[in-house]
Amino acid sequence: MLIALLKTFRIRQWTKNAFVFTALVFDLKLTDPTSLSRTFAAFFLFCLLSSAVYVINDIKDVEADRNHPTKRNRPIASGKLSIRAAWAAAGILLVLTLVPAWFLSTGFFAVCIAYLLMNLAYSTWLKHVPIIDVIIIAAGFVLRAVAGVSVIHVERFSPWLYVVITLFSLYIGFGKRRAELTTLAEDANLHRRVLEGYTITFLDQLITIVSSTTIIAYSLYTFSAPNVP
Repeated sequence: MLIALLKTFRIRQWTKNAFVFTALVFDLKLTDPTSLSRTFAAFFLFCLLSSAVYVINDIKDVEADRNHPTKRNRPIASGKLSIRAAWAAAGILLVLTLVPAWFLSTGFFAVCIAYLLMNLAYSTWLKHVPIIDVIIIAAGFVLRAVAGVSVIHVERFSPWLYVVITLFSLYIGFGKRRAELTTLAEDANLHRRVLEGYTITFLDQLITIVSSTTIIAYSLYTFSAPNVP
């Protein structure tokens, strides 16, 4: 069961939470011990929170995952981890996240709640709405960056970075949908209902638009960023 739980926690996906360090890096606080420790604490708590979200998502998607060529091997879908144990694990992870988050920063706690509620809405309904589903994925990365800002005092962090992260995340999201359409081919709609609203041509157009605007946004950030003393 322990191995099944660890697989369901998707620890390898914790790399996504590196966006929490955005404020620390771009605000040049890497050498500040207080900011560094608080950001690492936020990163660890966000890792626990994201794992809780993955568990809940797998519980809600258990039937669809059982019909997927690769997702059917996930612990919950394959029956290696019971749904009851999965709910218990998710509850424990949420407690271990939200209680320390409150003491770390009320702003960080609010971000965690927003991330949790957004993903619950995504798992229940929004993942079936074309375009919106990818926007929610992008919003998750932006909230990670906001989480990093909420635990330290920033002086040079530009709002343009939020725009860059949003556009880059959209690029990743649309690229993921394109890969799913290519991999699942004619059976795509059976495994992920939202893919009915996408075509390869449409996604290629979106990817082209988002990739070009990402470059433009980052260029504008470099021009508007305050000078480093």
